[in-house]
Amino acid sequence: MPTLIGAPTRVEAAGNKPKLIDEYIGRVNTGSDNVSIAHMRSPGGWQEPGQAPEFDEFTVVLRGVLRVEDRTGAIDVRAGQAVIAHRGEWVRYSTPEPEGAEYIAVCLPAFSIAAVHRDA
Repeated sequence: MPTLIGAPTRVEAAGNKPKLIDEYIGRVNTGSDNVSIAHMRSPGGWQEPGQAPEFDEFTVVLRGVLRVEDRTGAIDVRAGQAVIAHRGEWVRYSTPEPEGAEYIAVCLPAFSIAAVHRDA
């Protein structure tokens, strides 16, 4: 039988400004360690520390622009586009434009603080 997820759980975000993360599926809301799916809303000027996670992260931008930096440069991912950040590769996410961004992030396996390996 399918499992209904009645509501997400709001989880704490890293970064220089408040960002909303509503986890629908993952370690916090459903106890799932194989995948996490979260709805993100970050303000303009938000930036989080760089990271080299032990998971792949698939991101679909719904509104605004999400900047994804790696060691060679940056990609601006706009509404209607998606990006894949591959496990083990250093990346940093930010929302450089004033309106911020709204996006869905899927992590395989599920996001965890222990597996994200954020910069100090």
